[in-house]
Amino acid sequence: MSDLRIGVIGLGLRRSIATSAHHPGEGSAITAVCDLDPEVRRREAERFGTEVAVEDYKLLLGRDDLDAIIVATPDDTHETIAIDALRAGKAVFVEKPLGITVESCDNILRAAYETGTRLYVGHNMRHMGVVRLMRDIIARGDIGEPKAVWVRHFVGYGGDYYFKDWHADRTRTTGLLLQKAAHDIDVLHWLAGGYTRRVNALGDLLVYGDLPRREADTPRPANWLREFDWPPTARKDLHHIVDVEDVSVMNMQLDNGVVAAYQQCHFTPDYWRNYTVIGTEGRLENFGDSPGDEVKVWNTGPSGYRRDADITYRVPEAGGSHGGGDTRIMAEFCRFVRDGGVTDTSPVAARMSVAAGVLATRSLREGGAPFEVPALDPELIAYFEGGQVR
Repeated sequence: MSDLRIGVIGLGLRRSIATSAHHPGEGSAITAVCDLDPEVRRREAERFGTEVAVEDYKLLLGRDDLDAIIVATPDDTHETIAIDALRAGKAVFVEKPLGITVESCDNILRAAYETGTRLYVGHNMRHMGVVRLMRDIIARGDIGEPKAVWVRHFVGYGGDYYFKDWHADRTRTTGLLLQKAAHDIDVLHWLAGGYTRRVNALGDLLVYGDLPRREADTPRPANWLREFDWPPTARKDLHHIVDVEDVSVMNMQLDNGVVAAYQQCHFTPDYWRNYTVIGTEGRLENFGDSPGDEVKVWNTGPSGYRRDADITYRVPEAGGSHGGGDTRIMAEFCRFVRDGGVTDTSPVAARMSVAAGVLATRSLREGGAPFEVPALDPELIAYFEGGQVR
């Protein structure tokens, strides 16, 4: 089997997905790179062993020696680049979130539908061990039918990962209740078996709004993402624009009746996600979200507080970044490009997570007013849920 030849556009924080796809001689290889930074282009071309390193992504789209494109650029560029690649006939992997508005997501889906070019969205958490374990527990019926889902997201390094570059600018992301939460909203939808129909939210910029910022057009500090300050109020060198909320609370009514809540904070001392799913016959909760951590199930009762659960599961060991999620998602993407078919990730689900995040962000900026999530064209739903076959 010859290698799937993949070009990567954008080699910043998510270069790990390109690394996970690079297995020359074993089915897939990164054979072209594109980045605006000349030093990044030189370094990454050398690492991947390719001579194709360009600044303008359009130079990759006409190449006959590329089978697929990975779009890992800032969120606000996804729509234009993805649509151009789809129209050029290149299978496309778009890193999450699919877009920063509902309209941009729908435009990408429509372009994939009209061109017939394969589209895949990088919601790698669907391939993380802790998520798949919780999904399996629910599917077995250990807690009955899910009726409520609560998600708490402790973002211990939020001040460094999300407030020192373009993530802090709402014109580039809409907000972190979309950009950062898109993963968790997607997982919540997957576990609950439905999509958000109605949403409201509250949030604010409580810590990072008044901390020292860099001047515009100045580089991030050399030790960025290698040295971390504590407490959060000691952080400095933030992006020159900081206008996204650093704490938020979101409430959701799903189309299948499930009630859900998501909470995000970017100045906690620890960094992990905590899911609680309550069904008609019990509940599950994860304690840690990495290989070796635990998911506990309580399905007898009633009782008072019990530290020991009725069943305790261990999150399976896995290598690679994001608990093995990056390795698994790139394997599925490569299989999809070659063979087509239904995938565990879903462009429809990716759009619905963005839509929920967009409306939640609007709600928190308009005093917590509830909003309905706009429906997606049924024609597009049928196309993508059928494996992108007309």
